[in-house]
Amino acid sequence: MKHIGVLTSGGDAPGMNAAIRAVVRVAVNNGLKVTGILEGYNGLVKNNFIPIDSHSVSGIIQRGGTFLRAARSPEFHTIEGQKNAADNMKKNEMDGLIVIGGDGTFRGANDFSSRFAFPVIGIPGTIDNDIYGTEYTIGYDTCLNTVVEAVDKIRDTASSHNRIFFVEVMGHESGFVAMHSGLACGAEVILIPEQKNQLEKARNFLSARARTNKSSVILVAEGVEGGTMAIAEKMQAEFPQFEIRVSVLGYIQRGGSPSARDRILASELGTAAVHALLKGKSACMVGFINGKLHYESFNTAVKMHKKVNVDFVRMAESIGTYTPMD
Repeated sequence: MKHIGVLTSGGDAPGMNAAIRAVVRVAVNNGLKVTGILEGYNGLVKNNFIPIDSHSVSGIIQRGGTFLRAARSPEFHTIEGQKNAADNMKKNEMDGLIVIGGDGTFRGANDFSSRFAFPVIGIPGTIDNDIYGTEYTIGYDTCLNTVVEAVDKIRDTASSHNRIFFVEVMGHESGFVAMHSGLACGAEVILIPEQKNQLEKARNFLSARARTNKSSVILVAEGVEGGTMAIAEKMQAEFPQFEIRVSVLGYIQRGGSPSARDRILASELGTAAVHALLKGKSACMVGFINGKLHYESFNTAVKMHKKVNVDFVRMAESIGTYTPMD
C-alpha cells in the first residue's frame, strides 16, 4: 500500500472535512501518497483527481460540507462506468480507496470492490445516523444541535401565540434525527417513519390538547406516512380552534461548522480507515459500537436496517413526550 484515494459521496454532512483531514495526515505520516477525488464517484469515473498533502487539509477541520465536493453519478452504477473508475485508479497507480458517505455510497463501494478487487474502506458520514454497524455517524451530532437551536426559536413564537407547530426534520426512512432532537428540545409529540398510523396519533394528541389550548411543538420526520404538510392541513380542518403552522427546516440541517463531537469522531474514523487499509482490510466500514472500534462489511451494512431504539421511545413517553408506538 503506497498510494490511496479519498472521496466524499452522497449528501454532505458536517465533519466530512475533518475526516478527510485525518485520512490525509495519518496516511502521509505512514509514508502513503494521497489523491483527492473530486465530486465523489463521478470524479472517479471522470478521472477528476487532485494531489493532497498535509498542507492541503490545513484549516478545514472547522468547515462544514466537503471541500472535495459530492455529486450523483448514474454512470458509476453501470459496469462500464465502474470499469472506467478502475482503469483510472490503475493509471494513477492507486492501491486503495477510502469513501466517506452513507448507505448509497457503501452500496457503490461494495459493488466496485467485489467486481474489481480494489481495497475499499468506508467511513460513515450522514446526518441521518441510519448506518448499520456504528452507533453514530459523522454529522449527526451537529445536525441535532442545529435542529434543537431552530426548534427553541420556533417555540418562542409558538408560546407567544398559543400555536401548534409541526416542525419537519430530515429522515426519509429513519427517525433518529426526529427522536433525539425531539427529546433534546422537549417536543410534545415526535412522529417517526418507523411507526404507522401517525395521522391518527396526532389526532389523538390534539384531541387531548384541545382542553388546555396550549402551544405545542410536533416534531415530524420527513418520511412519515402522509407527509408533514398533509397531516397539518387535516389537523387544522379538524381542530379549527388551533392556529397550526408548519416549519420545514430543510437543508440548514446539513450545514454549519461541525460540533466538537463530530470533529473528534471524524478524526477517529479517518485514522481507523487508513489503518484498516494498511492491515489489508477491504469491503468494510469503520465505526464504533459501545465505544470500541468496529469493522462492518459493506454487504451487511447495506442489507441491515438500523432501527430507533425502543428504549428512547419509552423514555420519551415517561417524561411527557407523546411518542406513539403501534
